[in-house]
Amino acid sequence: MNNRDKKNINLEDFLKNINSGKNKRINPFITVVLLIFVFLNILADTGGFSLIINHLKSMGTLTTLIIIAAVIILISIRQINQYQKGVKFMLGKYVGIMEPGWRLVFPIIQGYQKVDMRIKAVDVPDQEAITKDNISVTVNAVIYYKVADAEKAIIEVEDFYYAVSQLAQTTMRNVVGEVDLDELLSNRDAIAEKIRKIVDEATDAWGVKVNSVELKDVTLPEEMKRVIGKQAEAEREKRAVIIKSEGEVVAAGNISKAAEMLSAKPGSLHLRTLHTLNDLSSDQSNTVIFAVPIEVLRALEKIGGQGK
Repeated sequence: MNNRDKKNINLEDFLKNINSGKNKRINPFITVVLLIFVFLNILADTGGFSLIINHLKSMGTLTTLIIIAAVIILISIRQINQYQKGVKFMLGKYVGIMEPGWRLVFPIIQGYQKVDMRIKAVDVPDQEAITKDNISVTVNAVIYYKVADAEKAIIEVEDFYYAVSQLAQTTMRNVVGEVDLDELLSNRDAIAEKIRKIVDEATDAWGVKVNSVELKDVTLPEEMKRVIGKQAEAEREKRAVIIKSEGEVVAAGNISKAAEMLSAKPGSLHLRTLHTLNDLSSDQSNTVIFAVPIEVLRALEKIGGQGK
């Protein structure tokens, strides 16, 4: 077996590996270069180089340069979508921002990176923190942000997505540690706004604008849940006692007014007593004990004594 057959076998094995999906992490640029190498190898074996050179000589120098320039332009076209911007580099140095559309990036001497300008939602994982009153809680949140300056997002920070996520986690733990549990549960919007301001100020140097932060859930230990339940029950009992006492005060005031009205008219108290007895007599199962005032008995005694 000669060297040419060995090369063909190696190339065939490599292409089979690519098709079978074993080399999933192969750089696309390397794949293109190898395919070009295969194509050039085929041309060398079949004598295609001599035919191409002879054809170019027959066309002339100017035509050859035009064709080469056209090919370079075609392979230099890059597409930037409407929701993206491109950060362009020339020989490793930043040269400008590429707006959406077709743009030229010449190989070897130029390069670029795309930046998605749409709003991104980052889920901040569960973070264990201790509140100001020494209560352990687990808090998670979601942060919405977008890239405002593509140049800073690429040049000033290595991975702005990871950096924003880590900064949000740290800031959330710090802010939760500055408030009490009652404030954390009742003023979640204010705490989320405080987190947003801190993260937004820190990410200005990265070209990132934080739109909003939302606290999704605050998880308490089971013991603390039971304590809060008892506290809420005691609070409801307190309100019930207060409402009942307020009702008794109102009832006492009304009774006092009724007593004044009955005492103002002679005989009204007697009529009220008879009315009460009439209400009680409607139920035959009741036994009524009527207390006669001692003044009435004395009056009867005086009447009896006068009769004798």
